[in-house]
Amino acid sequence: MKVLRTPDERFDNLPGYPWAPHYVTLKDGLRMHYLDEGPKSAPAILMLHGEPSWSYLYRKMIPPLLAAGFRTIAPDLVGFGKSDKPAQMSDYTYQRHMDWLKEWMVALDLRGLTLICQDWGSLLGLRLAAENAERFARIFVCNGFLPTGTGQASRGFLVWRAFAKWSPWFPIGRIVASGTVTDMPPAVRDAYDAPFPSSAYKAGARQFPRLVPINADNPAVPANREAWGRLGQWQKPFLCVFGKNDPILGRADKPLIEHVPGAKGQPHDRIWGGHFVQEERGDELAKRVIDWIGRK
Repeated sequence: MKVLRTPDERFDNLPGYPWAPHYVTLKDGLRMHYLDEGPKSAPAILMLHGEPSWSYLYRKMIPPLLAAGFRTIAPDLVGFGKSDKPAQMSDYTYQRHMDWLKEWMVALDLRGLTLICQDWGSLLGLRLAAENAERFARIFVCNGFLPTGTGQASRGFLVWRAFAKWSPWFPIGRIVASGTVTDMPPAVRDAYDAPFPSSAYKAGARQFPRLVPINADNPAVPANREAWGRLGQWQKPFLCVFGKNDPILGRADKPLIEHVPGAKGQPHDRIWGGHFVQEERGDELAKRVIDWIGRK
């Protein structure tokens, strides 16, 4: 497997991202980056980004969560951020992403977790929690879902999947900006571009849309259906706060809320914001997490 590593200087002086890097080397030699701020003994919040962002997405949530006394942990999925990037699209599968993420979680022995997840962070995180429920205390979903190969993919998603594979131009920063309803400053757009010095580094970002199990014959479907069944028995707190201006996932909260027992009576909401709601409403989401965990 050919592996690329983004030069460290690409991450110098990013706006709003002052934290020191941490790394775990996985058994196949890949280096996975994560942020880890706050006391190790404090209640831990695990924040999983999606496609094609990285832990930079959570930079507005981390400071208020730290101020409230939490430990904040935000990894970069393999292929993203400061983590290593296998160079071939075929190097990435749904199961490999699950295996990498679980190996990282076990290496840090994370327990008592509050999961915050978005986009592919939900496709991975909801399965991770369902399959390792003993390590998780609650789940907070923002514009995410767990597909099981049923239903019909939207035309918008199919266009996005084709674009990700075939377009010679795949501008990560502009893609993230297009998933917001506010204008993104050029320096922030550049920060989303930082992990990808050239197109050679974008194999993981291009592959992710093709891994979504929209058809029943997708190899991830059996495990996802098993995880969906376990979520149907999830009694721990489960909250959805979605950006309502997201045209693809802005209403994906409804089937989650109806399916998960732990969602009953929780303060679910749809707030002003796009697909990358953490980028636009990070302060508001952090406040809601703090208030929610503090509920009696």
